[in-house]
Amino acid sequence: MKEKEGRIKEILKLLEDNVPISGTVLANKLGVTRQIIVQDIAVLKSRGYNIISTARGYILNSKTPKFVRLVAVKHEKSDIRKELEIIVSNGGEVLDVIVEHPVYGEIKGYLNLKTLDDVKAFITAMETSHAEPLLTLSHGIHLHHIGGESEEIL
Repeated sequence: MKEKEGRIKEILKLLEDNVPISGTVLANKLGVTRQIIVQDIAVLKSRGYNIISTARGYILNSKTPKFVRLVAVKHEKSDIRKELEIIVSNGGEVLDVIVEHPVYGEIKGYLNLKTLDDVKAFITAMETSHAEPLLTLSHGIHLHHIGGESEEIL
């Protein structure tokens, strides 16, 4: 039990850097399997830590924007980069993307895109993985929670 608690503290310490870190990287650093990391993250979440899993890895979400607004949008796959760049260039943070699916209901993906570099990394990950964006499940209709430090940004 002592070993597990030490590992959990180390995971928290690594996540405090506020940089996404993958389960595989955590597993390699701590000398355990990725499945052990998944279990440890679940323990941390059950203890109230706001850890989210993104395409870039786990993030300890300790700083939340002061203002958040939910916006509904519709556009084509080819407009994703432009949409995200407009939001972050104006001081907004794209927290997530949500689509409604007729069978599964609400499907949500955490993005946490704050900078143009974040947007570039996200677009690159989408292109290199050949993954389809969630908006393709809903004919381009989707929602974003947008965060910012002032109402004017939103």
